[in-house]
Amino acid sequence: MTEVIERFLRYVKTDTQSDEDSQTHPSTAKQHVLAKLLYDELNEMGASDVFYDEENCYVYAKIPANDGGAQSKTLGFISHMDTSPETSGENVKPRIIDDYDGGDIVLNEEKGIVLKTATYPEIKAYKGQSVIVTDGTTLLGADDKAGVAEIMTMAHHLLTHPEIKHGEIAIAFTPDEEIGAGTDRFDLTRFGADYAYTVDGGGIGELEYETFNAASADISICGVNVHTGEAKNKMINAARIAAEFDSMLPPEQRPEFTEGREGFFHLMNIEGSTEHASLSYLIRDHDRAKFEEKKQTIQRVTDLLDLRYGSGTVTAVVKDTYYNMREKIEPDFMFLIDNAVECMGELGITPIIQPIRGGTDGSSLSFKGLPCPNICTGGHNYHGRYEYCCVQSMEKIVELLVKLTSKPMK
Repeated sequence: MTEVIERFLRYVKTDTQSDEDSQTHPSTAKQHVLAKLLYDELNEMGASDVFYDEENCYVYAKIPANDGGAQSKTLGFISHMDTSPETSGENVKPRIIDDYDGGDIVLNEEKGIVLKTATYPEIKAYKGQSVIVTDGTTLLGADDKAGVAEIMTMAHHLLTHPEIKHGEIAIAFTPDEEIGAGTDRFDLTRFGADYAYTVDGGGIGELEYETFNAASADISICGVNVHTGEAKNKMINAARIAAEFDSMLPPEQRPEFTEGREGFFHLMNIEGSTEHASLSYLIRDHDRAKFEEKKQTIQRVTDLLDLRYGSGTVTAVVKDTYYNMREKIEPDFMFLIDNAVECMGELGITPIIQPIRGGTDGSSLSFKGLPCPNICTGGHNYHGRYEYCCVQSMEKIVELLVKLTSKPMK
């Protein structure tokens, strides 16, 4: 078994699930377990400037330059340690299927959980290769422990192969990316990179410098409860207004009906009774103008229903989360994309440049002054029990990261 796979299998067995309802940072204390492990391993392999932010759960390190000053810029690599709150990350039981036959995979015979090629046809592309799957009761954690393992393996390889010449390399691992807080307390000065890549993408070849613009919307509805026998012209049913609110948003702009650069309103949660109801939405669009229009739509619906049912009945709190990093990568930092494409070509990897229907830590970091496109990890079906990754892809991505360290930067 290769080093990157050994690391990955070790890391996924540590539960690092983040919690979007938490008021702490990091959102869960268990993320510190993996942070401490990575800190120890970086020290053991001989990395320099290794630092573990014990309060905020970030890990930083450097690989010193060995090219005699030929490269004056510092290149960084970043992955996140947490896994999605959407599916349990506790007691992950990874399994390697060697020489995958291209058919359905029974993840859990007892529970009847099957990864079906009819639903996930992309997996058939890995016929004859090795894939890592779960037992169907948890997510796998390739998002983003595959990236963590790949960066750690790259670091160890560079430190043990001084014949590979490179400038200074910065490394960082972040918490809480899955709940949009990965860079809230990221120390750019300590990280010390001029440019960076997040290693947080999907299948091999994916290369992204365009993300959604993102916001959240929390709707609160105050109703009036009166005995149903006397309710006429008195009752204001908050639960029904909540349903009315959702029906007034464009139905074609839901995630299940959109693709590519099409944005959406995603109803994350709805709760309600006669007296009070609430709705939580994600708002997404790659186009900044359309993004702003979606936020205005939320406010218009709020204002209309508040007017209809009485002042103070319906209120909305809309908060921006991150923006499309494309406007920060173009035009001055496209050499980061060009370098990645060139390295992929040298390794026989077909580049797949496409917008992310999501976001990464790189979205926020790019707007904080650190240009930061996103590179693949080799995983698929993130955030759920059908998550899997390809062994050969992960091994090839380590080679890609190593090659990138030697490419010239402006």
